[in-house]
Amino acid sequence: AQAWDDRIAQLLDLLPRRVGESIAWLRAPSRRWVRIPAALLLILGGFLAVLPVFGLWMLPLGLALLSEDLPGMKPSLERSARWLEARWLRVVAWWRGRA
Repeated sequence: AQAWDDRIAQLLDLLPRRVGESIAWLRAPSRRWVRIPAALLLILGGFLAVLPVFGLWMLPLGLALLSEDLPGMKPSLERSARWLEARWLRVVAWWRGRA
């Protein structure tokens, strides 16, 4: 769970200041009443990716927000993030090797 929190903190540092502050505001423990409905709406929007405004980017963001209230999700999300990161690095290495 701590690895996931560290990963989120690193990602927040990479975001524009205003966006990072908004997400940090949502992650505060007292914002649970806003965070859970927002997470559920983002997850639902992720399944509506065929529509113009919605997209698959909403699904992982919703799951990450929901993990603040369901700590059992954090280890699985961290494993998934590590797997995706490893695959991405392999694709990048392959792509650079082609040139």
